[in-house]
Amino acid sequence: MIEAYKPYNEQEIEDKKRILTYIDTYPDVLTRENEIAHFSASAWVVNHDFTKTVMAYHNIYQSWSWLGGHVDGEEDFLKVALQEVNEETGLSKLKPVQTDIYSIEILEVPAHIKRGKEIPEHLHLNVTYLIQADEEEQLLVKPDENSAVAWMFLEEAVEKSSEAEMKEIYRKLNEKIPVVQNQKN
Repeated sequence: MIEAYKPYNEQEIEDKKRILTYIDTYPDVLTRENEIAHFSASAWVVNHDFTKTVMAYHNIYQSWSWLGGHVDGEEDFLKVALQEVNEETGLSKLKPVQTDIYSIEILEVPAHIKRGKEIPEHLHLNVTYLIQADEEEQLLVKPDENSAVAWMFLEEAVEKSSEAEMKEIYRKLNEKIPVVQNQKN
């Protein structure tokens, strides 16, 4: 699926090359056993009219953030993205806008402590999906991961993130929405 993915911009062209190199170099990129680089799956969750997204206030990064997590050996990345959205927000009426990958990126994860364990600096080879959810459905906090969950307008999501490198990714995800909408029409 990574090989078939058509990059959207220069960042994705470079990250696709690097991801394919990691896949060819390491047999264990689907699990956290690989402490250098491993796969994660994320979701850019939008409402039905594509004007808002769901963000969670991430406890580790102290920032408003998209939703997602480690694939932990699962080869169906879309399944992981959907599960993560449900676990992190309580949303259950989820529908992929498309089953194809929406975006790819390599994310630098700084060293941190999670559940009392030291996690070394590493890379997330990230695959993102565009998911629609019902804005009227109740949002729930997952206290061990986030301290707030909220719908916000697309640009507001970019502004509220305190991570400069993620702002660029969120801008890209927002920028791509009309492309996907045109493909569907």
